[in-house]
Amino acid sequence: MPERILVNGKYFKKYIDEAAIQARIVELGKILKQEYEGKNPLFIGVLNGGFLFAADLFKQFEFECEITFVKLTSYKGMSSTGKVNEVIGLDADVRGRDVVVLEDIIDTGKTLYDFMPKLLTQGANSARLVSLLHKPDALKFDVKIDYIGFSVPNEFLVGYGLDFDQKGRNFRDIYQLDE
Repeated sequence: MPERILVNGKYFKKYIDEAAIQARIVELGKILKQEYEGKNPLFIGVLNGGFLFAADLFKQFEFECEITFVKLTSYKGMSSTGKVNEVIGLDADVRGRDVVVLEDIIDTGKTLYDFMPKLLTQGANSARLVSLLHKPDALKFDVKIDYIGFSVPNEFLVGYGLDFDQKGRNFRDIYQLDE
């Protein structure tokens, strides 16, 4: 893939390549296999950005498990709106289930700070959070991230599901704003 891309009139430089992403997903899969094998966990992918990560991680499991998706949004353009919208709600019953939420990136933490407690109040046995990316310097809400793929600086990223106004998700690598 290219070293530099143009998305919505802004240039981005390659930051994490596809091979590193896939290698980390395999590692996360091994950890989660040990914890959830034999428990029939329910994985919840957060759309839109988390769909590639959720699909690639879900393929790591060779035991009984399920996946569903929710669509939660809090971004417009390159910044957070501060308000979480549940565009597509949870359609699965979580009562008595071990739930694992799969997110592409956590920066302020607002989206998952609002969503994770709902799973427990709906009767989930456990609710764990896996995020491919985490921006520790941007975190504003006390959200517990159980498994992190990569800690990244507080820079705007696109690719591998991450977007800039819905564009740029299709790149296999992750790119950082290059201004």
